[in-house]
Amino acid sequence: MFQKVMSFLGLADEEQPRREEELIEEQQQMAQQQQQDGVVPLKRQGTVVSLHTQKQVRVYLAEPETYDDAQSIADHLRNRRPVVVNLHKAPHEVAKRVIDFISGCTYALGGTLQKLGHNIFLCAPENIDIQGSISDLMENSAATEQPFRNQR
Repeated sequence: MFQKVMSFLGLADEEQPRREEELIEEQQQMAQQQQQDGVVPLKRQGTVVSLHTQKQVRVYLAEPETYDDAQSIADHLRNRRPVVVNLHKAPHEVAKRVIDFISGCTYALGGTLQKLGHNIFLCAPENIDIQGSISDLMENSAATEQPFRNQR
């Protein structure tokens, strides 16, 4: 306390600036020693990040006609490729089994399955984000078309 009062009045020795100078000198010596040892201080280390780290994403289009075609779709999902599945050519029972198999594979891989239209589905692995919903657009377009149908 006495030292603080003396330094406030300006009567204390200039011990404080000497300590700061000593700290600066110690930091410089440590930096020189680290450079000699081949260690770069943390604040100077930088990480180089490539902005183009993601490869070009290719979407696989599938039109399965038999249940056996579902395995090739699952292989594409496992290889982290999104797949659009068109089930128009498949019989109803086969299409149902294919969707069951693919939805299980998609779930197991942490992906998502979205219906794009009648018998058309998008299966995306976990590295692909799907935003928005087409079903909302389809419901809205159906709602706007209904008044015109009733007028006929």
